[in-house]
Amino acid sequence: MFGALPALVAAGLLAWQLPGAEDAPPSPARATGPPGAVTVGASAYKVPANAVVVSPSGDDTAQGTAKKPLRTVAEAIRKARAGGTVVLRAGTYHESVTVPESKRLTIQAHPGEAVWFDGSSPVDGWASRDGVWVKEGWAAKFDSSPTYTSGARVNSDKDFQFVDPAYPMAAHPDQVWVDNTAQRQVASRDQVKDGTFYVDEGARRLYLGTDPRGRNVRASTLGDAITLRAGGSTLRGIGVRRYATSLPGLGSVKVVGADATLENVAVTDSATTGLSVLGPRATIRRFTATRNGMLGIHANHADKLRIELVRAHRNNLERFKSAPVSGGIKITRSRTVEVSDSVLADNLGKGVWLDESVHDATVTGNRIVRNTGHGIVLELSAKAVVAGNVVRGNGGDGVRVNDTADVAIWNNTLAGNGRTVHLVQDLRRPDRPGTPGRDPRRPFPDPGMTWRLGQITVGNNVLADARGDAPCLLCVEDHSPQRSAGGRGIVANGNVYVRPDAGSPRRLITWSRGAGAPAAFTGLAAFRSTTGQEQRGLAYDAGNAATADGALDGSVAGAAAANALPLPAEVAGKLDRPAGTRHMGAWNLRAD
Repeated sequence: MFGALPALVAAGLLAWQLPGAEDAPPSPARATGPPGAVTVGASAYKVPANAVVVSPSGDDTAQGTAKKPLRTVAEAIRKARAGGTVVLRAGTYHESVTVPESKRLTIQAHPGEAVWFDGSSPVDGWASRDGVWVKEGWAAKFDSSPTYTSGARVNSDKDFQFVDPAYPMAAHPDQVWVDNTAQRQVASRDQVKDGTFYVDEGARRLYLGTDPRGRNVRASTLGDAITLRAGGSTLRGIGVRRYATSLPGLGSVKVVGADATLENVAVTDSATTGLSVLGPRATIRRFTATRNGMLGIHANHADKLRIELVRAHRNNLERFKSAPVSGGIKITRSRTVEVSDSVLADNLGKGVWLDESVHDATVTGNRIVRNTGHGIVLELSAKAVVAGNVVRGNGGDGVRVNDTADVAIWNNTLAGNGRTVHLVQDLRRPDRPGTPGRDPRRPFPDPGMTWRLGQITVGNNVLADARGDAPCLLCVEDHSPQRSAGGRGIVANGNVYVRPDAGSPRRLITWSRGAGAPAAFTGLAAFRSTTGQEQRGLAYDAGNAATADGALDGSVAGAAAANALPLPAEVAGKLDRPAGTRHMGAWNLRAD
């Protein structure tokens, strides 16, 4: 496998990079990620007088004071009292640690110092043999189960198979770098060539195709980084990199206890998932997940989860299948969750995916751009507000809603995606015992989770420049087929539709009629007169009506603002705007 807010520093928070910075491999002294990412080493949290201090140059027999620090984080956790703080001095910590259930702790970096948990080790002692390089006595061994269950075989249902046959080594967590360049794992000694490696577990050998002489070779030797089991624990100001976390191991960083806070933390080059949240009431703030093998952030049974000011960038480098899980953020079986003011960019998969009985979700103020899958997905869920987002240049749909009810889609700017807004009912039902996706903590069947598309409002959105292969800008389909779009309570009004010309795509809107194929409308006037929808909607078939990022031309913007609907109070509160505000599209179209 291979793995802008400067003023916040004064408030004890990490700086974020200004746009234009370049993505670079981490180094122990200072590391930065893509534009907008957490900068490890810039935090400025106060050091309490009774803090337990750790340093790579310390001694585990010492007192754990500033002058006599401990050597390992594990020993600091053991010595610290419940409610205490562990402060880490600059350097690299090659450890796997757990904060136990009985001991609430804060673990933080010393002000202004770069602290990394690093799951890799230097590898030397190579011998040249038959055109490749061999390291004898290689003992690192990891779970390569291709599911979330350790030891389980590949799922017989293709829809639930994680590994793409084109990338068969994806679930093998082994990782190797040569001078910070990730090497690709192959399945046999015969496949080893420059840029690749092979692990022979039986013979305890590591094979490398790249000449290691005079170079820095590192390989992952630990699988897990940090697990927070104690309720109320905090992790802040640190970086985590290069852990060989398996699929069953979930995230390199795991939140299990309730009421945890992660702030100004970066996780990069995890073999699978950067962060996994499995406990209620967690707050994830200013968190960066980049270059992870499958997924940036995972959450399950994470009620009252708050994710804000997060950057998930270039995840799924191992090219796991887009479904059942990969990309930026995936949240399942959780109630009352929020993803706000974050950047989900350039992931090989979906941007934000809320699936399998997520109830009461808020997705607001995000930039979701250039992901290979859909931008935002709501699936098999209920009650959501999707508002104020910029969703641009994604390989799939801009916003896709499957089998989900009670959704408000307001004031988003969606440009250059596939189907811009896609609302779909399929054949899945929550009252069928064999159908996956239910929350086991809820009654069966759950009366609040009908998995029926309906009661959806689409208002004040800019739907612009769908890709050439998209069949429509607003697409409503019922594959059951049972009810028309209007019969399902789907309302579209006050939106602006922009095409470069009347044929791109030819269908402006498709609208379910229940039985049979959906009605297809090439223009807004026919849609309005036939359905009564979009009484305040506008449509433009001109290449200069909107820019590539969905910003409306001056004259178009003026007409759109005049036609915008008053912002409903429920949505306005989520966006921190006055109720009744009239505006078209997202407010912030800043560059990403």
